[in-house]
Amino acid sequence: MQRVALRYRAMKSTPLCATLVLFGSSALGQIQVDLRFPRLQYIAYEPVVATVGITNLAGRDVDLHDVPGQPWFGFEVTGQDGQIIGPLKTSATQPPLKIEAGKRVTQKINLTPLFQVHDFGTYHVRAHIYFVDLAKYFYSPAKVFEVTDARPIWQRTVGIPEETAGPGDMRTYSLLTNRFPDHTSLYVRVEDKDRGIVYATYSLGRIIAFDEPHAELDRANQLHVLFCAAPRAWAYDRVGLNGELLSHASFMETKTRPRLVHGNDGDVRVAGGMMEAPLSQESRNAVPKLSDRPKTMPKNE
Repeated sequence: MQRVALRYRAMKSTPLCATLVLFGSSALGQIQVDLRFPRLQYIAYEPVVATVGITNLAGRDVDLHDVPGQPWFGFEVTGQDGQIIGPLKTSATQPPLKIEAGKRVTQKINLTPLFQVHDFGTYHVRAHIYFVDLAKYFYSPAKVFEVTDARPIWQRTVGIPEETAGPGDMRTYSLLTNRFPDHTSLYVRVEDKDRGIVYATYSLGRIIAFDEPHAELDRANQLHVLFCAAPRAWAYDRVGLNGELLSHASFMETKTRPRLVHGNDGDVRVAGGMMEAPLSQESRNAVPKLSDRPKTMPKNE
């Protein structure tokens, strides 16, 4: 009887907050959210692609879906001074998602068109899931990335030809380089400076730092870029007026070194070297979104 009384007094003396913490940790284990970025540093307007993983630990299948006024999925982004950065597309929603018990679903999402993360500085990001059945949020650990600007090495402003949509407008092409700990990357940026619109910024690939890229414009004012990506290896890209990567190919330096030449018709082509198999635009630039899921769930592990 004395042991029972001692046990009762011990239970009675346990703080209520400790009981709530234990209960909360159990609930939080039902859905696990993780977030990661492939690297720490990005340049302004470059796609910042986050990989989000959702693991179902509830012991049953779960259905994640919106309720009125409450989307089931989102991000929390704060700047380096702690200010909250709201989403640019507040009306964007994700379709419902069903995850089988014990399964994990991953997807890649580009934050650049969703949040104002173009200014230089450090950003903290958390992904969150709202599970309607429990009326609870589940958060990923916070991750950090930094936005900086690259070194401009070449720039041209051109007009849009009459036969193209938007004739009379202007576009500025820029080539920039950014040094990472183990390599240097070449970037292209396409913008309308008068309107303050950046249509695209992305990496064309690694470049050998001591060799400047070659850039030429064809009769349609499309940009052609040829650069040395590795010893005796060259990369060739053609970029459109709205930032589209229209084509990509690789060349090997043989007895002759690849170079850009203008034809009599105003077109630009690569002369010299030996071309390897070209790559399509989709294989280099496509960034899937959570809403782009096929009918069969991706990476359901």
